[in-house]
Amino acid sequence: MIEALVVGRVGVDFTPTLPRTTLAEAESFSRAVGGFAGNVATGLARLGIRVAVISAVGDDGHGVHVRGFLAGEGIDVSHVMTRPARTQVAFFEVWPPDRFPVTFYRSAPAPETQLTVADLPTALLAEAPLAILSGALFAEAPARSTAFAILEDRQATRAGRSVSLTVLDLDWRPTLWNDPAQAPALMARAAALSDVVVGSDEEFRATRLPTMAGAVGAPDMIVLKHGPGGVSLVTERRRRSVPGIAVEVLCGIGAGDALTAAFAAAVVSGIDPLVAVERGNAAGAIVASRLMCSTAMPTPDEIDRQLASTSIEAQGARP
Repeated sequence: MIEALVVGRVGVDFTPTLPRTTLAEAESFSRAVGGFAGNVATGLARLGIRVAVISAVGDDGHGVHVRGFLAGEGIDVSHVMTRPARTQVAFFEVWPPDRFPVTFYRSAPAPETQLTVADLPTALLAEAPLAILSGALFAEAPARSTAFAILEDRQATRAGRSVSLTVLDLDWRPTLWNDPAQAPALMARAAALSDVVVGSDEEFRATRLPTMAGAVGAPDMIVLKHGPGGVSLVTERRRRSVPGIAVEVLCGIGAGDALTAAFAAAVVSGIDPLVAVERGNAAGAIVASRLMCSTAMPTPDEIDRQLASTSIEAQGARP
């Protein structure tokens, strides 16, 4: 049985093999599958969650590579459509600790923006315990109305399921929006249909979403990412913060996707949300210390070791 669905863009990432190299100067590149859904689905799969991706690729070699990599990770790709377009390619530079500029190459329209309701596995969407959607889906039609249909159907059919969690990750990429001014209203509507909203301080500010939970029109839970400062879990009752983990940052791209995957994997497995946030925080730190995104996603043992090491360091720092 599929336990999780991830809906959003997939593609390939290229980065100069040597950090601190501009695209103009680079002579070789490392390639890995990327995009929100590619990263989060890989993160979930490596944590033992049976996951399927709903997305689309172009009819090119990159699309074949994306499908092959995801399938090799044990991910169901039967709902990754192929469109007569080009698969998303993203080039990013690595300037640690905090500068990672990204250049997207996308068809107009990009493959995943053409997802329609007819492409959706209706029964699977109704039955899967977990669904994670990228906020970038709302940037363009028809994917926008398709994403709203997913959220509305999940909300309508949640009764009778022992576990039903719908997560909206803001995944704010203003360059993907034809009109970024539309984002606040659309994100507010999407957040109201979601159980959990995940985003950074900057993403919440950009989309003008309030960092409050449990009120009318607000999700039950917010996971608020603070970058190196850690992460906060916001519920109707209170806000609890987990401090950042000190690591030698190599590439921060993908750390947020790792956090989303590890948090969601833990919650859907019945783990307390605060513990789930701690595991997400550790997963993000691990990926930030590595070069690529999907291929950097950690295993449960790696997260356990990071948490144990962090606990030992914290005990040693006590007076």
